Amino acid sequence: MRGLLPLLLAALAASSTAEAVDVLQLQGTLQGSDHQRYVEVPFAVPAGTGRVSVTLKHDGGGERTVIDLGLLDAHGFRGWSGGSRRSISVSRYDATGGYLPGALPQGEWKVLLGIPNIRANVRTPYTVDVTLWSEAEVQAGKDLSGPVLRDAPGWYRGDLHMHSTHSDGSCSSQAGNKVPCPLFLSLQAAVRQGLDFVAVTEHNTVAHLEELVRHQPWFDRLLLIPGMEVTTFQGHANVFGVNGPLPFRLGDTLPDWNSLLQQVKDSGAVFSINHPSLPSGEDCMGCGWTPAKPVEMAGVHAVEVVNGTQSEGPRAGVGFWEQQLQQGRRMTAVGGSDSHNPGAADGPSPIGLPATLVHADALSRDALLAGIQKGRVVVDVRNARGSRLELRLQSDDGRSADMGQELAMADGQWATLRSELVYPQPVQLEFIVDGKRHRAALEPGADGAQQASLRWQSDGKRHWLRVDARAPDGSLLLLGNPVYVNWSP
Repeated sequence: MRGLLPLLLAALAASSTAEAVDVLQLQGTLQGSDHQRYVEVPFAVPAGTGRVSVTLKHDGGGERTVIDLGLLDAHGFRGWSGGSRRSISVSRYDATGGYLPGALPQGEWKVLLGIPNIRANVRTPYTVDVTLWSEAEVQAGKDLSGPVLRDAPGWYRGDLHMHSTHSDGSCSSQAGNKVPCPLFLSLQAAVRQGLDFVAVTEHNTVAHLEELVRHQPWFDRLLLIPGMEVTTFQGHANVFGVNGPLPFRLGDTLPDWNSLLQQVKDSGAVFSINHPSLPSGEDCMGCGWTPAKPVEMAGVHAVEVVNGTQSEGPRAGVGFWEQQLQQGRRMTAVGGSDSHNPGAADGPSPIGLPATLVHADALSRDALLAGIQKGRVVVDVRNARGSRLELRLQSDDGRSADMGQELAMADGQWATLRSELVYPQPVQLEFIVDGKRHRAALEPGADGAQQASLRWQSDGKRHWLRVDARAPDGSLLLLGNPVYVNWSP
């Protein structure tokens, strides 16, 4: 091996933290004498590093040069991918296939290059780009942008609450025994259910993050969102978009919910209260929302109003959510199956029951989390494929706001609330204004949709207006989020 030039290596070794130098470019040239040898390319990893990413570049393929890739950390072997990959990454919580996740020790690391073939008279220049992310950047999610599976705005259908072998998910083994259920089976069930995304939300752990990273390339039509269900003695909450573990020992190492809400805000994740109206006692320990200290509810982005089959009655979260709206707290209603068993491959699955429909700019983690926060979200209790529910409030002076948006209206001003829906069976539609329900007559609309409208007059005060679709027997089918009137100060 000749001509190795580790640019910036000295500066990196001199720095005491990973934030001083983020990108290191190592260059060298291989020649015929390197045939069937291993070459170590050293670089320094400072204290506080949270992720190491390596990309190998060379143009020797036309001359049949082959370079395999591996990685050694300061203590020894970290992984090997041979010629199957040009880019790899390792962190405390996940790693590219063939590499080991875990703590990143400070010291000299080495990119390991294997050269199974280089011709005697050939010189092959190469570049190794090493990106070092601080632990703070990893926790904030700046190290992984996540895939964009569809780069187009639209309604995307998913499940925001599920468990697998990484917490208390279980299913039947090949012999029919109850065993911890592999995550892969839940993801396959989500595909069968026609979902576009899932959030895997294990109880108080992020052990599943590594699997999500490794499964995502295969599930290139199903977006995998990393989540964690913070399970405490004073309630449960899903956090969507986690990049590492969150504190959960409420009343112990975590003083109150507000401390966690601040951490979630700083990371850009989304916080959703789970099944708030379930009882908290021996039958369901810590399941209901029972905080011991006042919670700054402005930091709560969403509420799980439908948990599994709990869509109606005192155990559903709809009443709790509407109470928050009445008190001026703007939160998005979502649903989640809370699946702990994906079901048999040839049978029904609870995954996607209910489904949460999010209108987002793209099928990506960032776009979906932004869509949830914006509130253009519908809960489809039965996951009826192709269902759609729209809502728009249009004032008589021509201004309008869609579901999740806000409209300013003066006292005495009139507007029309319009809804359009698509559903595969007969439905009833009702508008809800500040909790009061108004049955609406449906009429045929365009492209097979049905539509209804309600005239409404503002009194200049704050209001919320939304829409639900119900079956002829009155059971809930689709739950829509509000349009807001006069909520800004």
